[in-house]
Amino acid sequence: MINADKIRQQFPILFQEVNDEPLVYLDNAATTQKPKAVLDKLTYYYEHDNANVHRGVHTLAERATKEYEEAREKVRAFINAKETAETLFTRGTTTSLNWVAKSYGDLAVKAGDEIVISYMEHHSNIIPWQQLAERKGATLKYIEITADGFLDMESAKKQITDKTKIVSIAHVSNVLGVINPIAELAKLAHSHGAVLVVDGAQAVPHMPVDVQAIDADFYAFSGHKMCGPTGIGVLYGKRELLDQMEPVEFGGEMIDFVNLHDSTWKELPWKFEAGTPNIAGAIAIGAAIDFLTEIGLKEIHQHEAELVAYVLPKLLAIEGLTVYGPQDPAHHTGVLAFNLDGLHPHDTATALDMEGVAVRAGHHCAQPLLKYLDVPATARASFYLYNTKADADRLIEAILATKEFFQHGSI
Repeated sequence: MINADKIRQQFPILFQEVNDEPLVYLDNAATTQKPKAVLDKLTYYYEHDNANVHRGVHTLAERATKEYEEAREKVRAFINAKETAETLFTRGTTTSLNWVAKSYGDLAVKAGDEIVISYMEHHSNIIPWQQLAERKGATLKYIEITADGFLDMESAKKQITDKTKIVSIAHVSNVLGVINPIAELAKLAHSHGAVLVVDGAQAVPHMPVDVQAIDADFYAFSGHKMCGPTGIGVLYGKRELLDQMEPVEFGGEMIDFVNLHDSTWKELPWKFEAGTPNIAGAIAIGAAIDFLTEIGLKEIHQHEAELVAYVLPKLLAIEGLTVYGPQDPAHHTGVLAFNLDGLHPHDTATALDMEGVAVRAGHHCAQPLLKYLDVPATARASFYLYNTKADADRLIEAILATKEFFQHGSI
């Protein structure tokens, strides 16, 4: 069991007042806060080691390169990739998914083929496939969701056929908070000769992920959702697939030789990393991995499960409040999307902010899902390792106060 009260001491941003109230930060699905160890790593790099990587032979360049590649090895170990060449640094999950759609997609998909995603996908895992389907004359198909908020595996078995070339699914929904059966989907996709792409943005920060155990062909995630900085992310891919793929971006550092009319590329993983990469970001994501690993991903997952088991029944007990996704805490991650009857979620979020409670409101970049749920928007509270039961109590108190105010005009 982790000590969240002790852990939160390492996050200086949490110790402030918002609207004269102590901050309760519950917008972790959008981005997480950064511990002192990550902030210090960023500062140290710029104060002592700042230089470009893989180019210079001077001491700073060698130190920067060493730290950059050591961070890649930390990423490899964190997700249990077979080798560091299978871990590419990108700008984030969105870039990672776009790279797969553009490079592998253009290679593998032709007219008449099928691409399968689900109704619960984030826009970053919808639009690249829409664009690919349009470019290649392929069909984009959707796996349905069960009435209680799970991915419908019977629908998956119908949608994934021998025509399917790519299946791309979120490991954890950023709205429904449900964990999808990735290993089962991988087996299903592979039985039809398709590859499985996984959007791991809401999974990697919160629970152990082993890309070999789940047999994902590609796996994408972002640094800023796991205590790291913005602008850095990871694309994992199996070597045999990455070797087949062409780079998406071209320019400095990804080349082997450049002639007047043709060029050759470096070996993996560098053939995909054109230009000066986000060196500080990569080094800092390594620091974030050190931080999370020291606490333990199993322990973080268990902590969030305990918070959800504590707060979800309290939310469900509020008359006129609807929670989307599974109603059983055992099947719900720390992402809790909800609405109060008669109140727009933007008004709910603004009222909660006045109580010092930061949640998100809107369509959460998942408009097809909200249309499927027949709601225009929701409020969303999302918990992380530094949140406590006291934070959960503040959320409940703020919701009750909001409900009272909008119903009777006073608290």
